[in-house]
Amino acid sequence: MSCMRYKGYAARVEYDERDDIFVGRVLGMRDIISFHASSVPELHEAFRGALDDYLADCAERGVTPEKPASGKVMLRIRPEVHAAASVAARAAGKSLNQWADEVFEQAAMA
Repeated sequence: MSCMRYKGYAARVEYDERDDIFVGRVLGMRDIISFHASSVPELHEAFRGALDDYLADCAERGVTPEKPASGKVMLRIRPEVHAAASVAARAAGKSLNQWADEVFEQAAMA
């Protein structure tokens, strides 16, 4: 499984052995945007086409396209983890939001 990116959106790609094709789906959205192809170049084209079609359809209907992330995250974590994160943020001279943003970024890029 791997990930593709286009216009700020990410898609998960898997190989379907039964049908001998690559299948992708845009991540982080309620709307379902999927695509498939039999080669990697076709897969890139199918992803761009599916996303461009989605954005064009939203524009035609006068609706705002769904974004993969709003920038707001609500987490439920154990109190001891929350306390430790708060201490780590203060020790780094940052707010919990600033600290968490950096930690999330490092984890996501790993």
